[in-house]
Amino acid sequence: MIILKSDTEIAAMRKAGRVVAQAHQLVSEHVRPGITTKQLDTLVEEFFISQNAIPAFKGYQGYPATICASINEVVVHGIPNDIPLEEGWILSVDIGAFVDGFCGDSAWTYPVGKIDAETQRLLDVTKRSLFLGIEKAVVGNRLSDISHQIQTVVESNGFSVVRDFVGHGIGRKMHEPPQIPNFGIPGRGPRLKAGMTLAIEPMVNAGNYHVRILEDNWTTVTVDGSWSAHFEHTIAITNDGPIILTEL
Repeated sequence: MIILKSDTEIAAMRKAGRVVAQAHQLVSEHVRPGITTKQLDTLVEEFFISQNAIPAFKGYQGYPATICASINEVVVHGIPNDIPLEEGWILSVDIGAFVDGFCGDSAWTYPVGKIDAETQRLLDVTKRSLFLGIEKAVVGNRLSDISHQIQTVVESNGFSVVRDFVGHGIGRKMHEPPQIPNFGIPGRGPRLKAGMTLAIEPMVNAGNYHVRILEDNWTTVTVDGSWSAHFEHTIAITNDGPIILTEL
């Protein structure tokens, strides 16, 4: 069952979303060659403590860190480590937090120093697919209208949409119904209603869409070794259109 949120609950989710957005701002100021993802993880965890926010990922099904930090061919769920980032890499950072009982969830892919033009295009297309997908999150549309828009943007630019991981509803829990694939034909699935809160998150590979999970049971990489980008916002559907909850 999809849980509709009241205006009061959406306002509470906006508080959580703002903390997540501030954490991303912090990460963006520190991503550079030489820093480690473990240092970024500590940075975000200390910030959450200062905001009385609870990390949504740490301890979730045994996940060991506050952020997910996925480098280059890692699609999602990369575990922070002590490897220094290098010039020309990309880093996808997924951040979630609970504030006053509600969750915010957002991911962003950051260039490490200067990246090549084709990698920048991967980031740009993935981000564009997110925002054009959000534009379809309006009352009266179907859920798959979001999915189809994302897939169309991605594939028309020669990239592929990951099939094994999807977006999700969000609220008092990090994962609520419905699942939101980033692919599919339009006009299918539940009718969108005011009060729905969704985490929309295209994961896009430069090569094909096949992925595999490493032995740590978390780190997910592209099978062909191509690089991958990930952008995500938590949104609320309202009668006046979608509102992004995870932005400053």
